[in-house]
Amino acid sequence: MEWYEVIILIAAGFFTGFINTVAGGGSLISLPVLIFLGLPPSIANATNRVAIFAQNVFAVAGFKSKGVSAYPYSLYLGISAFFGAIIGAEISVELSDDLFKRLIAIIMVGVLIVTLINPAKKGFNVERLSRKHKTWGIISFFFIGIYGGFIQIGVGFIIIAALTHINHFSLVKTNSAKVFLVLIYTMAALGVFIIEGQINWVYGLTLAVGNSTGGWIASRFSVRKGDKWIKGFLTVMVIALAIRLWFF
Repeated sequence: MEWYEVIILIAAGFFTGFINTVAGGGSLISLPVLIFLGLPPSIANATNRVAIFAQNVFAVAGFKSKGVSAYPYSLYLGISAFFGAIIGAEISVELSDDLFKRLIAIIMVGVLIVTLINPAKKGFNVERLSRKHKTWGIISFFFIGIYGGFIQIGVGFIIIAALTHINHFSLVKTNSAKVFLVLIYTMAALGVFIIEGQINWVYGLTLAVGNSTGGWIASRFSVRKGDKWIKGFLTVMVIALAIRLWFF
C-alpha cells in the first residue's frame, strides 16, 4: 500500500465514522474510496465492514462514557438483527444500478420525514417500551438486519426511524442504541465475509483507524450537543445524500 493510500483511507474513515455515528450514510464515502483504490465492489462491500465494526466499538464506548444507553432492550434488538444479517450477507450481491440508488434516496427522505415529524407529536417524549412495542421492535430489526448484512449503505437512517417511531427514543438515545445494534449484526456479516474470503485486511484495518476515531469523537460530541443539533445534521446529510444518489 502506498503512503497516500493510507492518508486517503484514514481521512475517508474519519468522516465515515463521524457521519455514521450521528446520522447514517457514511458508507457512501468509504465504499467509493475503496473501489477507487482498486477493490472490486463485492470485496469493498465486505472490507468496509471491518471499519464499521471498529467504528462502533469506539462509538459504543463513547456513549457509555457519557452515561447514555438503551441496554438491555438494544441487546434484544441486536440479537434479532444478528440473525437477519446472516441472511443478508449470504445473499449479498453487487447492487450498483441507478434504480437501486434512487430507491435508497427515496427511502432516506421518507426516513427523514418520519424521524423529524414524529417528535413534534403530543406525548412523543414518553418512551414506549411495552411488550407490544418491544415485539414490534424485535420483528422490525430482523428485517433491518437483513438489509444491513446485505449492504450497509443507509441503514443508519432506517434504524433511527425505527427507534424514534416505534419506541419514541430521543435522537441521542437512538444513536447510542444504533451503534450497539450495528456492532452486533456486523459481527454476523463479518463472519460470513471472512468465511467467503472477501475481505482485504490491509485496507480494512487502515480504514478502521479513521472510522474508530470519527465514531469516538461523534458519540461524545452528539451527547454534548443534544437532539436539536442531531436533527440539523441529520437533515443536511439526508438531503445531500439523497441528491447525490438520485442525480449522480
